[in-house]
Amino acid sequence: MTAVQARIHVSRPGFDLDVALSVAPGETVAIMGPSGAGKSTLLDALAGLVPLSDGRIVLDQDEVSTPRFQLAAARRGTVLLGQDPHLFPHLSARENVAFGPRAAGMPARVARSLAQEWLVRVGLADAGQRRPADLSGGQQQRVAIARALAASPRLVLLDEPLTSLDPVTADGIRALLAEHLVGRTCVLVTHDAVDAVAFADRVAVIEAGRLTQEGTVREVLAAPATAFVASLAGLNRVVGVPASGGVVVDGVLIEGRGDLLPAAEGAAIFRPGDVRIVGAETPGSWPTLVVRVEPTIAGARVHTATGGIAVDVSLDELAVRGLGPGAQVTLAVDPERVRIRPA
Repeated sequence: MTAVQARIHVSRPGFDLDVALSVAPGETVAIMGPSGAGKSTLLDALAGLVPLSDGRIVLDQDEVSTPRFQLAAARRGTVLLGQDPHLFPHLSARENVAFGPRAAGMPARVARSLAQEWLVRVGLADAGQRRPADLSGGQQQRVAIARALAASPRLVLLDEPLTSLDPVTADGIRALLAEHLVGRTCVLVTHDAVDAVAFADRVAVIEAGRLTQEGTVREVLAAPATAFVASLAGLNRVVGVPASGGVVVDGVLIEGRGDLLPAAEGAAIFRPGDVRIVGAETPGSWPTLVVRVEPTIAGARVHTATGGIAVDVSLDELAVRGLGPGAQVTLAVDPERVRIRPA
C-alpha cells in the first residue's frame, strides 16, 4: 500500500491551484468542490499528466514530481479512471484487461488468465471475447475497472467514474468499486456525497484552487465550513453577526445552540425540513420573499431572500400557499434544531 505526500501548485493564466494533500496507505480520500475548482487538475498532476509550477509529489519514498523533474506517467504506477472508459476499440475485453500486466512484462498467457479472473470479479465472465462496441456503457466501465486494478497500481485515481451512468448501473459499479478499493490507496474526485460516503475515509474540499475543509466524510457533511459544503450536505448555512443566542442575518436573529466564543462572524446551520412557514404573529419568526422554487422528490424546496434560507414543503403546501417567486412568507425554525458555529 502506498502513501501520498503532495503539495500541488499548478498555475496558468486565470487559474491557480495550490493544495497540500496527504493520503495514508490503503486510504481513500474524496476530493469535492464546485466545477472549475481544480479537482481534475489535481488528479492529472498526481498521474503525471500535468507539470507542477511549485511543490512536490512523493509516493512512498519516491519523489515523482517537482517543478524541475517529472517521472513519466507510465512509470509512476498510477492508474486514472474517468467518465470515459477509454478502452482500446480493436481489442477484446480480455485483451484490454491484460494490457497493463503485459506492458509490465507478464507473459501473455499469464496476463490473459489474470484478465479473465478480473472479468469474473466484475461480473463479466462471458464477455472476454467481446469488443467494446459490443458492450453497454456499464459493461465498458466494468472492463475499465478490471483493466485498472489488474495492473496492480500503487495509486488509484478516479475522476467521477459514475457520472455518465444511469442510476441502476451506477449503483452496481459503486458497489463493485467499494469492494475492490478496500486496502488500496485511492484519490477520488466526485460531485456526489453518496460516492464520498460509499468509498472515502476522508474528504477534502477544494474551492477556487484552495483547500477549504477536510476531515472524515461525516464530520465534514455534519459541520459544513462553506456554503458549497452545506449544499452538498443538503443544509442551510447562513452567516451573520454574532448575537446573544444566535446570529443576525439580514437583520433577522436566528437563535440556536452553540458557542461562538470571540468570533467576527457566526454561522447558523439547520435543515430545510426544520424550517416552517407560519403566521405573522409567531414568536421568533421573520418575513421574507420567495426567490425561486426547486422541485424535489418529496415536494419542493423554496429558496428565500433572507440569507438564501431554504425550506422544504410538500406539493400540497406549495399549491395552497401559492409559493412562487415574489410571494411573501413568514418563516420560523426551532432553536433546538439550529447549530451555531464560528464562520
